[in-house]
Amino acid sequence: MMAVLGFVAVLALVTGLIHLYLWKRLVRDTTTPGRWRRIGGIAALVLALLVPVTLAGTQAGLYWLAWPGYLWLALMFYLLVVLVVLEVPMLVARLVLRRRVVAAEPTTAAPEPVLVGAAGPTEPPAAGAVAAPDHDPSRRLLLARSAAIFAGLTATGVTGYGIRTALGPPHLDRVRIPLAKLPRSMDGLRIATVSDIHLGPLRGRAHTERIVAAINRLDADIVAVVGDLVDGSVAELGSAAAPLRDLRSRYGSFFVTGNHEYYSGVEEWVQEVDRLGLRVLQNRRQEIQARGGVLDLAGVNDLTAVGTGLAAGPDFAAALGDRDPSRPVVLLAHQPLAAKEAARYGVDLQLSGHTHGGQMVPFNLAVRLEQPVVSGLGEVDGTKVYVTNGAGFWGPPVRVGAEPQISLVELRSA
Repeated sequence: MMAVLGFVAVLALVTGLIHLYLWKRLVRDTTTPGRWRRIGGIAALVLALLVPVTLAGTQAGLYWLAWPGYLWLALMFYLLVVLVVLEVPMLVARLVLRRRVVAAEPTTAAPEPVLVGAAGPTEPPAAGAVAAPDHDPSRRLLLARSAAIFAGLTATGVTGYGIRTALGPPHLDRVRIPLAKLPRSMDGLRIATVSDIHLGPLRGRAHTERIVAAINRLDADIVAVVGDLVDGSVAELGSAAAPLRDLRSRYGSFFVTGNHEYYSGVEEWVQEVDRLGLRVLQNRRQEIQARGGVLDLAGVNDLTAVGTGLAAGPDFAAALGDRDPSRPVVLLAHQPLAAKEAARYGVDLQLSGHTHGGQMVPFNLAVRLEQPVVSGLGEVDGTKVYVTNGAGFWGPPVRVGAEPQISLVELRSA
């Protein structure tokens, strides 16, 4: 809980600064002092508070906050992205307008002689004199409003597309991965892999049923659920997770914890998942005998467990030590980052999730700074790492550039 509250506090600070920027670009720059600017300022303040209130409120069971709060979080993100991208062309446009204004202003000439007439001294009218044009308030306002309208329409369109993608059915990714140690008799062994289902305020039992049906259609040899199943307690989400008992596979269904299990009552969920028929690999391995060959399937607790005190952290020695090195080993670990340690134990393949494939472009660029593989097949220190995008979403019900996914990993003998 303390970790969640700390995250909410940091998010509140960041979103506060973002809303200050949005207020400047969307309210202050597009309005004149008066009623509409005051209304816009109040709206910006309310929306800035909505984000941390939503995160804290949903943790306390106020699920009605989820839709407005998380949708605004996505729209806020894309407004920020579009407006930041527009900063350079907007700056160029302002400089061009300024230079045109300066070029149109009359140059200073030598003083004209004073003519004395009956009515007294007068100055002759300047032939063709041009009055200096209005320096811009109207032009700057038009430019700012144009940018705001463009940003609003673009962000709304991208967010709408992302909602449709996120709430749609998960797509199937088929990948063939050769393993040098895999016996030829086991060539073609198939592991249905899913992660980040994220049952919670916005996804319930129907979401689980759809995922289970999709996995069962694959007729896989093994099913691997690699963490972040839930965002809530067993009491809140037990019925939503219940369809997992219907998963079908030849050699078993397996589960490892993700970071969100440690925010949701990990010990209760381990017991519940086990009750539903999935074997929880908590720093242990399972011998898979299939087609006359043997493969080691191992699993480790998520890296997040280290700082929670709720359960043991990942123990690679317990899961991978003292095994027959001639056998191939597949490791289930929620975060791709675990591969850095797994490689020291000669893991042939690690199956992971956690990244959501970035979930919302260009956020995937930030994920790449933390995780060695964001989506698909990669390699870390000689260990192959496959990362599935996840079948659900966290926070905003929006996916852009990273469709929800179930993966069918087919192992091939090299």
